[in-house]
Amino acid sequence: METVYAGIDLHSNNNVLVIMNAEDQVLYRKRLRNELDAVRGALLPFSTSLEGVVVESTYNWYWLVDGLMDSGYRVHLANTGAIRQYSGLKYGDDDSDARWLASLLRLGILPEGYIYPSAHRPLRDLARKRSHVVRQCTANVLSIKNLLTRNTGRSISANGVKRLSDEDVDAILSEPDLALAVKSSVQIVRCLLAQITRLERRLLTQLRLQENFQKLRTVPGIGPVLALTIMLETGDIGRFPTVGDFASYARCVGSAHFSNGKKKGEGNTKNGNKYLAWAFMEAANFAIRYDEQIQRYYQRKNGKGKHFMVAKKTVAHKLARACYCILRDQTEFDVARAFA
Repeated sequence: METVYAGIDLHSNNNVLVIMNAEDQVLYRKRLRNELDAVRGALLPFSTSLEGVVVESTYNWYWLVDGLMDSGYRVHLANTGAIRQYSGLKYGDDDSDARWLASLLRLGILPEGYIYPSAHRPLRDLARKRSHVVRQCTANVLSIKNLLTRNTGRSISANGVKRLSDEDVDAILSEPDLALAVKSSVQIVRCLLAQITRLERRLLTQLRLQENFQKLRTVPGIGPVLALTIMLETGDIGRFPTVGDFASYARCVGSAHFSNGKKKGEGNTKNGNKYLAWAFMEAANFAIRYDEQIQRYYQRKNGKGKHFMVAKKTVAHKLARACYCILRDQTEFDVARAFA
């Protein structure tokens, strides 16, 4: 029986399934509803000769990949950021996209994404929701600070904002409409802070650092929540062949194309994991504040004319590389070695 390959171009409410043989001939093509039974029913006649199923890595791939894997299919998650459409194609649509995915699998050149274990995804998504709520809280705190500074000429700290009462706001702002605007944001901040505490409590009670991640706590700036975030977002450290691969995944490496010493363009700077990038930037903020040697390193970089955010990113890059070595070699953090 001939070997066949399947490609699925996945959308929000439907998907296009194409099954083709080794001679690049299409044996099946149909647009299906986003229902697992419909996809499995279409694949069933080819199941004994199916080499693999390629699913496009979109925001909604969990249900499809998990369901097909549970049914015994060999599933490949296509890294869409690394796939280029065939340049000789004059007209492209969902059919050609699905065929191209199957063709890449047949040729053995499919750029694959990592299929994160489904058992660990709920807690990872919980940690991601915490970071989302933290960003919302920060946005509201900054909004309050801006309103007060514009109208009073005085600045207030973030902790001061969080302690504001309605009476404090009335004493600061005499204009009722401005006071109401600030009070509404203060109430939102209080609600978000309560939810952050709730999410953190759940994370810390439901999850413990795996043994190979325990030594992350020796890194300055990495506390329990950041260590859990790095553990959940990294997964198996063995999937990163080199320290550069891990640093790139954490968005700590620049994206530029050079030829003969001249910059010829840029790549996709957003390739990688934004949650790991956030975690290492948070760790850098705390490390600069509390570790003298890291603080001196940051000041040297900042003093060379670099923007303070660029200097801070170099610290995050150093921490990411150090964490990779810690996880790979199971050693404790050595500040002298990392920030010599």
